[in-house]
Amino acid sequence: MSRRGENIYKRKDGRWEGRILKADGKYQYVYARTYKEVKEKKKNYKEYKKLRREKIPGTAKSATELFKLWLESGVANQVKPSTYENYYRCMHKYVLPFFGKMNDRITALQVGLFVKSICDNISLSESYKRKIISIFKTALREILKNSGDYAPIMEEVKLPKAENTAVQVFSVKEQRLIENAAMDSEDKRALGILLCFYSGIRLGELCALKWGDLDFEAGTMSIVRTVSRTKNFQHHVNKSILLVGMPKSKKSIRKIPLPVFLLKLSNKLKIYAKNEHCYVLSGSKTPIDPRTYQKLFKRILTSAGVKDRKFHTIRHTFATRALELGVDIKTLSEILGHSNVAITLNIYAHSLMEQKKIAINKLNEMHVTHMGITSFAVGGSVINA
Repeated sequence: MSRRGENIYKRKDGRWEGRILKADGKYQYVYARTYKEVKEKKKNYKEYKKLRREKIPGTAKSATELFKLWLESGVANQVKPSTYENYYRCMHKYVLPFFGKMNDRITALQVGLFVKSICDNISLSESYKRKIISIFKTALREILKNSGDYAPIMEEVKLPKAENTAVQVFSVKEQRLIENAAMDSEDKRALGILLCFYSGIRLGELCALKWGDLDFEAGTMSIVRTVSRTKNFQHHVNKSILLVGMPKSKKSIRKIPLPVFLLKLSNKLKIYAKNEHCYVLSGSKTPIDPRTYQKLFKRILTSAGVKDRKFHTIRHTFATRALELGVDIKTLSEILGHSNVAITLNIYAHSLMEQKKIAINKLNEMHVTHMGITSFAVGGSVINA
């Protein structure tokens, strides 16, 4: 349903979508939970574009003014709340303090010094350094658009090399102990841990799962939303807020087949749900907080006698087990909801190497079993193979 003349629509997922026609004939999209909010976002975006035309790098009083303008009026209307929180933390903790000291324009020299300061910061992991510089680059790209300084400044933004470290996974023994502890737990919400072990879904996706997302006849589970706790930027209310939104990317909206044993287990639990609109873990129309479920997960690990790990380790374990069982990388990537296969390849390269070793060992076994020991001549001499 749309409001005539305003390009504001209510989507099937319940959110409101606003479309803004840009000068190049393409649309800019903004999203919100209510019609009023999306209308306000459209207004803010138009004001930001007007201000941006007036405040180009050559005339702005300082670099911090431009970064604040981008953060507060530009990107705030275009990204998910959880993504905006990452931008906010990065800008306020690293970018604004650095350029605030300089009190200068955005120049190639200052940008190069900032990137160097992040790369040389030994307290930051390599992955977090990449995250900070990536966000910084996103801001620069928008601020410097159509500026003559764009090319030389952007040339100074170089991402650190990605870490090539193996992800943490539970061993088969640890997984068995955790599954048994979850099955024996008096808190039936613990069964969500099994669901993650055999589907690879993220914590936020698990917390957002409704009974209507499970198709017991087809044996599938649909992932169409996620739950996250993010900073509330309306300072007159609570510091953080629980939000139900779209999954991480378009590819994260997916349908996953479920093992028969999980379908039977889930069907037994469904009798306690009021209706299909109830969330699986909470049993009500309000989702469980991911932080609350993480605490439950920690208790299960303690009960199982397994070393403390992050909840995301379950997802890595699912992917590793799948590769060990011979699931092809394309299928695995789609089940995990990665935006492309390259991400899956990069994360689980260590597991793929193990698969390569297994494949070569099979070829070795074939040679020993079927080829036998043969001899062949080379240049008048005999070589035993």
